[in-house]
Amino acid sequence: MKKLMVGMALTATLATAVTPGFGSIGGNQEKAYAATVTYKVTASKLNVRSGAGTTYGIIGSVVKGQTLSVVSKSGSWYKINYNGRTGYVSSDYVQTSGTTTPPAESTTYTVTASTLNVRSGAGTSYASIGSVTKGQKLSVVSKSGNWYKINYNGRTGYVSSDYVQASATASPKLVVDSFKTLGNAQQVILVTADNYDTKSAKIQTFEKVDGKWKQVLTANGVLGQKGFALSKKEGDMESPTGKYTIGTAFGRYANPGTKLPYRKITANDVWVDDSKSSLYNTWQQKPANGRWTSAENMDIPAYDYGFVINYNESRTPGKGSAIFFHVGTNYTAGCTATSKEQVVSILKWLNPEKNPVIIQSPVSELDKY
Repeated sequence: MKKLMVGMALTATLATAVTPGFGSIGGNQEKAYAATVTYKVTASKLNVRSGAGTTYGIIGSVVKGQTLSVVSKSGSWYKINYNGRTGYVSSDYVQTSGTTTPPAESTTYTVTASTLNVRSGAGTSYASIGSVTKGQKLSVVSKSGNWYKINYNGRTGYVSSDYVQASATASPKLVVDSFKTLGNAQQVILVTADNYDTKSAKIQTFEKVDGKWKQVLTANGVLGQKGFALSKKEGDMESPTGKYTIGTAFGRYANPGTKLPYRKITANDVWVDDSKSSLYNTWQQKPANGRWTSAENMDIPAYDYGFVINYNESRTPGKGSAIFFHVGTNYTAGCTATSKEQVVSILKWLNPEKNPVIIQSPVSELDKY
């Protein structure tokens, strides 16, 4: 992974294209850029997260003195470009220097006066270079005192902030915003695939904060060797579709920090997959002593960490057993898997008080939820 160069002064920009919600002036679309401001890390080590808050997963870190390419600010968090990805760092540990204000949050700026002069400088003593009219959208670069610096027909202009109204741009709609079956769930793990027959999956996590869904993590994952199953059967090598609650977390090592009930795997632990056994689809310990004829060994690397997906809780014979979310990058026998790093990150994030659920579905059938 390529590191940001320490000591290199980077220019903070609002966007590299017209900011969503910004219009054009005089028919010309303008690129919105902030004046140069240097952003440097002040903490010895600062986590870079996938969203604007400490509940979001850590995707990397930056170190003291490192300069950052800042895109915008959201509350007390800076949105940055981090190794080709979008990341967020706390503004409490980032120091700015420069004469202009830091980038504003994504905002639409609308003229409220019937006619508003555009001036060559930030003040009424500067000459008028044109005008804008009521309702017109402005491409704002930065703010200086009571004046907005704007792109105006390919030139730099200034308008009085007294006659410009700012309103936050609506956040992009997330896929979970349209779900109708979530009930009181405030955390969702969404596992999707392009179709039923692929073993490759996309894993996304979402959390409801202050009544609004926020995306926390996106990762690549894998399904059963034969993809998704609409109606799963024991031994079919397919992962079940549907919405399920989340059961016990487990692992071959100490609790990594999850709030879920956690069980450490021992060499005698097995999961019974014998459909004729009264213990079918339950976690047991060897020896079998005639209680089952087949069971899956739990003490394996794939189960270094994971959690139980509460599938077939009625333990219907032949409907499928041992459905977990665990470590793996190739394919599974019917579970869902991703890298160990992502499994641990999700385990730490899950909170049983938020009634988490996991939804598994081809993209084309998400409207079921």
